[in-house]
Amino acid sequence: MEAESQFHVLAVDDSIIDRKLVEKLLKNSSYQVTTVDSGSKALEFLGFREHEEGEEEEEARSSSDSPSVSPNCHQEVEVNLIITDYCMPGMTGYDLLKKIKESSSLRNIPVVIMSSQNVPSRISRCLEEGAEEFFLKPLKLSDVNRLRPHMMRTKLMHPNQQEEGGEVVDNKHEIQQRNHHHQEEQPGNNSSISSNKRKAMEEGLSVSPDRTRTGPRYSGVTTVII
Repeated sequence: MEAESQFHVLAVDDSIIDRKLVEKLLKNSSYQVTTVDSGSKALEFLGFREHEEGEEEEEARSSSDSPSVSPNCHQEVEVNLIITDYCMPGMTGYDLLKKIKESSSLRNIPVVIMSSQNVPSRISRCLEEGAEEFFLKPLKLSDVNRLRPHMMRTKLMHPNQQEEGGEVVDNKHEIQQRNHHHQEEQPGNNSSISSNKRKAMEEGLSVSPDRTRTGPRYSGVTTVII
C-alpha cells in the first residue's frame, strides 16, 4: 500500500454524490485524492489557465466550491492521473481531455472518462482522443484497480528522464576535466618528445662517422669495400 499512497489522483465531477463515491474508493485504495467540481477548476489546479471573457464572473460565481487541496500549493503537487465525468456543464469531460492532450506540459498525464450513459460513439471518440479508459457509472472497485498500471507508467517515466539527464551532465563534466588534464600534460609531453629527438639526433651524429667507414647503407644492407 505504500507505493499506492505515492500516487495522486485528480477527480473531476459536478455531482457531489459521484464525487464522494470516487473519492472514497480511491482513498480506500490508498491513493491521494483531490476533487473538483468542474473542468475549468481541474485546469486551474493543474496550473493551466485560459484567459477568456467572463472568466472572472465564473470564478466569482463558483468561489465557494474550491478544491479540497489548498490552491496555493497546487502547482507543487504532482498529479499522476485524472478521472473525470463526461457530462458536466460548461466544460465536458471530453473538452477537458482535449485541453490536457493539447498541452505540452500536461499531455503525459493519463486521463480516464466516466459516464452514466453507454454511448459507443462517445466512448470511441474519447479513446481516440487519448483517454486511457472509459468507465460506466457508478465507479466500482474493480475499475479503480485498473488505474494503477497507467499511473505506474507515468510515475516511472520522470525519474528515469532525470537520471539520464544527470548522467549526461556528469559525462560532460568528466570530459571537460579530462580535456583540462590533457591540456596541462601537453607541454610536458612536448618537451620530453623534443628532448628525445635532440638526444637521438646527437647520438646519430656521434655514430655516423664510424658507420660511413663501412661503406654506404641501402635499405638495411651493408656492403663492405675490399
